[in-house]
Amino acid sequence: MERKATVNRKTRETDITLCLKLDGLGQSNINTGIGFFDHMLEGFAKHGFFDLDCNVEGDLKVDGHHTVEDAGIVLGDAIKQAIGDKKGMKRYGYFILPMDDALALCAVDLCGRPYLNFECEFTVPTIGELDTELIREFFYAVSYSAGMNLHIKLLAGHNNHHMAEAIFKAFAKALDMATAQDPRITDVLSTKGSL
Repeated sequence: MERKATVNRKTRETDITLCLKLDGLGQSNINTGIGFFDHMLEGFAKHGFFDLDCNVEGDLKVDGHHTVEDAGIVLGDAIKQAIGDKKGMKRYGYFILPMDDALALCAVDLCGRPYLNFECEFTVPTIGELDTELIREFFYAVSYSAGMNLHIKLLAGHNNHHMAEAIFKAFAKALDMATAQDPRITDVLSTKGSL
């Protein structure tokens, strides 16, 4: 059974259509109106082997906040729908990713309980047209909408482009590991019997 989801969300601030296939080839078609954010989502899809189509029409005349946060909400919802009952899934994933001067750690638990620990400090207010403070808002929205425990820590970095890219790619690799199927897991990976 294909693990995929399509989510549409329309408010007075954003109009979003997102299609996610967990067991993909890393193909993407991204248009959020924020070039650097598109670049980050393309890297997420490529390095997680997720097929991702995402179109966002946001109120960029205000700023990028609603566009980025709502994209996180919709991506989190798509992840939650695509993993379904979580049977046979590894549940946990982690990765430490180097990107030149930057080193990012990400750990994921698809337990159904949302939590974000985000320890990353950027030294510039924007990268391209993306406000760096919105990176945390994006991952907060993903974690709460997906019901995932998400820890992201920037261990090193000087170049803010590299730092952000390392974070998104580490998240992709950790999520790919957590969503992977394991034939040894016949139900859900929990002593409680449910997630």
